Amino acid sequence: MAHVIRSICIVGGGTAGWLTAGIIAARHRSEDGHGIRIKLIESDTIGTIGVGEGTWPTMRTTLKRMGISETDFFRECNTSFKQGAKFARWVTGDPADFYYHPLVLPEGFPSLDLASAWMEYSEQRQGAPSFSNAVSYQEALCELGLAPKLITSPEYAGIANYAYHLDAGRFVSFIRDHCVNRLGVDHVVDDVTRVIRSETGDIAYLETSKSGQLDGDLFIDCSGFRSLLLGETMGVPFVDCSDVLFIDRALAVQVPYDAEDSDIVPHTVSTAQKHGWIWDIGLQSRRGVGYVFSSSHTTADAALDELQAYVGEKHRALQPREIKIHAGHRRTFWQGNCVAVGLAGGFLEPLEASALVLIELSAEMIGAMMPATRETMDIIAKRFNETTQYRWDRIIDFLKLHYILSKREDSRFWIDNRAPASIPDSLKEQIELWRYRAPGDQDFTSNNEMFPAASYQYVLFGMGFRMDTSEREPNRHARAVEQAFARNESLKAKWTKTLPNNRHLISKIREFGLQRI
Repeated sequence: MAHVIRSICIVGGGTAGWLTAGIIAARHRSEDGHGIRIKLIESDTIGTIGVGEGTWPTMRTTLKRMGISETDFFRECNTSFKQGAKFARWVTGDPADFYYHPLVLPEGFPSLDLASAWMEYSEQRQGAPSFSNAVSYQEALCELGLAPKLITSPEYAGIANYAYHLDAGRFVSFIRDHCVNRLGVDHVVDDVTRVIRSETGDIAYLETSKSGQLDGDLFIDCSGFRSLLLGETMGVPFVDCSDVLFIDRALAVQVPYDAEDSDIVPHTVSTAQKHGWIWDIGLQSRRGVGYVFSSSHTTADAALDELQAYVGEKHRALQPREIKIHAGHRRTFWQGNCVAVGLAGGFLEPLEASALVLIELSAEMIGAMMPATRETMDIIAKRFNETTQYRWDRIIDFLKLHYILSKREDSRFWIDNRAPASIPDSLKEQIELWRYRAPGDQDFTSNNEMFPAASYQYVLFGMGFRMDTSEREPNRHARAVEQAFARNESLKAKWTKTLPNNRHLISKIREFGLQRI
């Protein structure tokens, strides 16, 4: 007789646990008692990491599917808008050195190749606009501190594409309440003392301090870096990626605004330092700032000096929290009846905010491919592992791309990052192709791509990458390309005059709310 999958046990709360619970519960109607039963066990004695505050635009769809009001989300989670990332001092280290990775695609993408035309134009004229400014109006919005939508825009709809900055601690509490009160997730506050496996190697049940035995048909490991189920119990080894990505430490601090009405920067700011980089994220009531660095290239004291210099003398007394980062992931992510999501499956540095989106994608895939029986679970696990491994590989390539294009020579950190031995072969092959043409959809053929070709274009050409266009045929779409550039300038002029200041809009959302869908 088939073993029907009727219940899920999630070990660990935090963002990974509760987001996973919410995504699966919303899809499988857990709240009405007829769908998959979900229980989540979390300890009240084990803290969460909780420093990641940047999302991808995918979070809008995730929250909407979970039935969460965007107005409530802004009111309860210290939320602000994120329209991309500004990378400062990554190329030369000079004060004027910056480029953007916006969330709005280049005008006419992907049918038009604006990259080649922009490169030819910029080579002929001094003071030509940056690539992102020439092909997307969003850099102008960010530079002016504008919001991506109007107060009349419905919830989750925008003029410009956007994601969020959020307070991780408040976010966990917010989605926990929603999962328990609206989506029917059973919340167990307890400590797991022992994990019991069956004769087949599956997890049979958990022993706890106060709640006795907790069973489940599928166990989801959201226990953080410890990886209690997949790592410790199932024995899945860890794949170290520190030979490619050197960042292994973070100093994180919360910086108050100088005044209540200080501007909220509508994008993540990533400022390169001598041995790593500093993130700067503007929330409603504070900034989240942190220095991620390589301990093989500097000391924690030296990194602290750089961080203090960044936040300024006024905030010098703030005491940062130190976090150790072990760059890498588990060899497989789903083994037997156990699957890891979040830090239990792995972690890389927070450049490009890929951690939260991996949680979303993993939970969505588990929910969409939920095996009907234990007998079919291994087929689902195989597909999940292949897809998730592919996603990790692409994230590693994309993060490494930022480092190998830098021209900084002020420390071994930047020089070592360009060493050929540290660059994945898959990235080397792409770079060789892109010497003669811009990244396009033909370079990314999987349905599970993490970053569109446009993202690679923004980083490549933002960091000064040059293509050899000497043998290129005349552009048969020259007229359409000119029209696309002109259309972008028109949109830039329109929306820079129309869209509100970022803080002003957020204040209006808190006071009046957005139109409910």
